[in-house]
Amino acid sequence: MKTMVAGRQNFRDYYQILEISDQAAPEEIKRSFRRLARRYHPDMNPGDKVAEDKFKDINEAYEILSDEGRRSQYDRFKDAFNTMNRRKPKRNGNRAADRDFQDFDRFVEDLLNREPERGDRIDPKSPHAYDGPRTIKTERPPRSKASSPKSKKSATATKAEPRSSYRLERKRDVEARLSLPLEKAFNGGRERIRLEDGRSLEVDMPPGMRDGQKIRLRNQGINSGDLYLKISVEPHARFEVRGNDVFCQVPITPTEAVLGGPVEVPTLNGLVKMNVPPGIKMGQRLRLANKGFPSEDEQRGDQLVELQITIPTTLTPEEKELYQKLRAIESFTPRKDLLS
Repeated sequence: MKTMVAGRQNFRDYYQILEISDQAAPEEIKRSFRRLARRYHPDMNPGDKVAEDKFKDINEAYEILSDEGRRSQYDRFKDAFNTMNRRKPKRNGNRAADRDFQDFDRFVEDLLNREPERGDRIDPKSPHAYDGPRTIKTERPPRSKASSPKSKKSATATKAEPRSSYRLERKRDVEARLSLPLEKAFNGGRERIRLEDGRSLEVDMPPGMRDGQKIRLRNQGINSGDLYLKISVEPHARFEVRGNDVFCQVPITPTEAVLGGPVEVPTLNGLVKMNVPPGIKMGQRLRLANKGFPSEDEQRGDQLVELQITIPTTLTPEEKELYQKLRAIESFTPRKDLLS
């Protein structure tokens, strides 16, 4: 956020910037900010300096008007500024008028560039007094005697002194939600995210993220606060995460169930071959070691494979003939106990 330089010519009407009235409700302020932030976002206007400056103004305006206390202070400043602009300059006594505007400049700078805090108020005798909370500032060096307005040369030197740096708002942590496919949560990698304030970030996601997990991104919040991403893992059509283990169902043919043998099984790392023992039962589970999710100690869980014996619905003439021959010679009777 750029630092505001106070002054009559530098006044910014934040209501005009956000294209709202000064009576706008908080919801209207947020809606207008989101609409304008999307329109003027640098990602949407690459290389457009005008759009970039507009985007900065929009963010600055929203930071002021979205905070109730800061907005109240700004409204008082705006009224004071308009009153000052309506004053007619005196032909005589220009020094007094200039000194009055210097006081006003300090008032503007304190109002827009300091961090709000409950506490003391400005001297009520000042023509620019207001009842809002005062703000904390960084210490500025005491004014030397050489800067007295008695000396024209020293007064010029005082004007040239750089002003102290201020913070527009205290640093604040924010939270955002990020929905990921299961494979992305498992493998990690670079992900581009767009925040509600219009910013776009590229984040290196760690592998093995869980549903509900929070990831801390330092200095990506408000004014160098932290950004917390709450991870939401999307449901998968094939896999289900159960603790550190991954569960899935795999169909096999009747002959594979009877004879056993190698069967290709999908995992989060790709296809692997699993050996099915002969005579496997419907619903029986086999375990693939170290094919699950990584735990906090970087040890991986297992993949549990539930076998589903699937009956073919269509047969070639040759297959049908073989099944008929098998039925004629098979000795297995699954209903033996029911017939006795």
